[in-house]
Amino acid sequence: MKDNSTPDGLPFMKMHGLGNDFVVIDGRGRRTPVTPELARALGDRHRGVGFDQLAVIEAEDGVDARLTFWNADGSLSATCGNATRCIARFLMDETGKARLTLRTERGLLLAEDAGGGLTRVNMGAPLLQWQEIPLAEEVDTLHLPIEGDPVATGMGNPHCTFFVPDAETVELERLGPRYEHHPLYPERTNVEFVSLLGPDAIRLRIWERGTGVTLASGSCSCAAAVAAARRGLTGRRVSVHVDGGVLEIDWRDDGVWMTAPTTYVFDGVLTPAFLGAL
Repeated sequence: MKDNSTPDGLPFMKMHGLGNDFVVIDGRGRRTPVTPELARALGDRHRGVGFDQLAVIEAEDGVDARLTFWNADGSLSATCGNATRCIARFLMDETGKARLTLRTERGLLLAEDAGGGLTRVNMGAPLLQWQEIPLAEEVDTLHLPIEGDPVATGMGNPHCTFFVPDAETVELERLGPRYEHHPLYPERTNVEFVSLLGPDAIRLRIWERGTGVTLASGSCSCAAAVAAARRGLTGRRVSVHVDGGVLEIDWRDDGVWMTAPTTYVFDGVLTPAFLGAL
């Protein structure tokens, strides 16, 4: 990011991965006063900047960077796959490195240049036990006792995946909030609706916890691919077709790898007046 700081303003970057968009604050070497109030104000697409997630980059010994993620409602998220890929590409361009280690609340994530302008991130092993996801009680995570027979998966954040005949016809705005706040999920959940396109491809539509409908989501794509493979509907390597494009998901022995393009859109500065009004 260019040095476009002002005495009291706060520089930021705008990025997206397949339309899943982010405000990114580079906190290395400067104070980053991110609060729930700031996250909500920034996330307002009419009165702020607008984003699906807010990400903060910080320096930390032993890794290339530490990343913290905020939802548009001001809540924290342990992980955000597409934001991780966007920031990884920014850091690789900055440093010339082809591989990075990034620390998140999810743990250490590996990122690498996949060639052709694509960026790949290992989102770690999926969490499949009810208490890890977490769920409110012990149930079969492959067949939840919820109408529609969804699958529960943890990717550092919780997921509820429904398999439907045609994801295009699902009323996301109506069903997403209902299942996000289902009592089986004490920390709320991301909600995915999936239909099969073939043995190695799925169609995915997304309701993100704390944000709403999004054009893409890395962790949701990983969770949907894992759920499809566990159900025996696909193999462990699939193309995930979301509203914003296509992600390649590969569930390997060392974790779930996600590959797709990223876009660095623009730089900006939050004004002292905007920050002072919070």
